[in-house]
Amino acid sequence: MTDLHDLELILRSETPVLLIESLEERRIIELFTRLGIESAEPVFCWSMTEGLSRAEYQGAHHQLDLADPSAILRHIKVTPQRGIYMLLDFHPFLDQPLHVRLIKEIAQTFHDVPRRLVLVSHAIDSPPELRHLSARFCLRLPDRSRLLALIREEAQRWQHAQPNRSFRANREAVDQLSRTLLGVTESDARRLIRNAIRRDGAITESDVSEVIRAKYELLSPQGLIAFEYDTASFADIAGLENLKTWLDIRRAPFLDDSATTERPRGVMLLGVQGSGKSLAAKAVAGRFGVALLRLDFAALYNKYIGESERNLREALTIAEVMAPCVLWCDEIEKGLASGNSDEGTGRRIMGTLLTWMAERKKAVFMVATSNDITRLPPELVRKGRLDEIFFVDLPNQAMRREIIRIHLSKRGLDVTHFDLDHLAAASEGFSGAGIEQAVVSALYDARADRSPLGTASILAEIERTQPLSVVMDTQIAQLRAWAHGRTVLA
Repeated sequence: MTDLHDLELILRSETPVLLIESLEERRIIELFTRLGIESAEPVFCWSMTEGLSRAEYQGAHHQLDLADPSAILRHIKVTPQRGIYMLLDFHPFLDQPLHVRLIKEIAQTFHDVPRRLVLVSHAIDSPPELRHLSARFCLRLPDRSRLLALIREEAQRWQHAQPNRSFRANREAVDQLSRTLLGVTESDARRLIRNAIRRDGAITESDVSEVIRAKYELLSPQGLIAFEYDTASFADIAGLENLKTWLDIRRAPFLDDSATTERPRGVMLLGVQGSGKSLAAKAVAGRFGVALLRLDFAALYNKYIGESERNLREALTIAEVMAPCVLWCDEIEKGLASGNSDEGTGRRIMGTLLTWMAERKKAVFMVATSNDITRLPPELVRKGRLDEIFFVDLPNQAMRREIIRIHLSKRGLDVTHFDLDHLAAASEGFSGAGIEQAVVSALYDARADRSPLGTASILAEIERTQPLSVVMDTQIAQLRAWAHGRTVLA
């Protein structure tokens, strides 16, 4: 099945007005031109800058006297010339009653003289009077085989333009690139492929990363979903061995479209503040080797009724187009909290999200983090929507030792000059974020005093700080009590 075949089928229905929403104007013109040549059907193209011309003939005469929107519609209404009349960017003129009436009269005489109107624009809101006379047509998005063909075409074009240089391609990178480009238009895919090849005459893993970023910029101009460019590694996270093992077992089924086992859906990371839940969420994407998208609930909410739910649907659609990917919902209980004053928006947002979680088919792995799971409805965390709930507790002494080592190493300090065991014992009850802040504050003090950072400096900062286990002892005790027997220790 091709776009040309789909178009032939819809034209046989004898619908007098065809609406096409697309940014691929050139491709649409080429498609109708080919259709006109093969079917011997005259094809005309109009724009308010060029007037009317025959699309099948190169260098065809342009009737500039028909550049006015009213003039072209009056001309089509009275002309005995049958054919297809493509009107480019006509959408701003559809709010004028005269134009709507002229289009309606042209459509009503279609069976006498078949003059079909094709309105092409990036967005078309059909007037109610014309909806029963019109149909919509959507271009197909390229599949894997077509994307691989586009990569070959662009590689051959580059090789022809650079006869003295050889094109290089990594087979795995080409395969990843074809998967990454799923969900974008053919024109955009061709442009992204061309840019990747032009940089160095090759397709490598680094090109795939750049294309993923460019694809995100194409799909989410409103910022409903944030693209996280840097995903953490589990090597930078102490502990969480159960979570790491769980993810490793499910990595292959998640990435394999042909796998017979059901694709993993997602996890909830529950824990105290500063325990590393957000860092772990980022590391999941790094473990899977896919893009990380962060759902920004603050950007979703809109004062107009229905707009917040529409924004969420658009955001989830973007995530599915970016698949395979990880969708990170940070502190989800805050984003889904609702009160009596939100006119039911929170409940509708929740309903939209729950439906998507249960019915999605694309490789979108959801990672939700929460500090207070009691504020979430039980239907959100039940099995079937999320696979598991992991509890991220305060780090034990071995984990605190590793956390200190990681933060010292990240700042270019020689860990052999520090008593890690002493520091780990002294920081009992601290969260990972609290330990990091102790290292950072001690480093500031050392620089201010122009002295080297040592174990004593960090110990002094730890002693000046109340650990999270003391500051939030009641909340942590309640959270641990709830998590016991209900969650898996990460």
